[in-house]
Amino acid sequence: MSEDHQVSREHGTTKGRFVLRRGGEEAELTYSVTTPTLVIADHTGVPDSFRGTGAGLALVQALVAAARAEGFKVVPLCPFVKAQSRKHPEWADVFAG
Repeated sequence: MSEDHQVSREHGTTKGRFVLRRGGEEAELTYSVTTPTLVIADHTGVPDSFRGTGAGLALVQALVAAARAEGFKVVPLCPFVKAQSRKHPEWADVFAG
């Protein structure tokens, strides 16, 4: 990562997201809550200005940390999250299926 990423989380009863803000732009990873122990990672959106900064990876790392801390599993519907889950076998405990 070329810079320190501060990821914030917005969590509701059925949906949520992890967000990185910089220069008026946002990178986000959205998720849907299916049960208290299962969420679906829906989408990761990273503006061109964030590319190459590690922003997408930082968002997935925040999701993994939250899943471990709160005891939920993640279904990686989003292609980027699915690809990162395959690249990081040490996260296997977090991903369902």
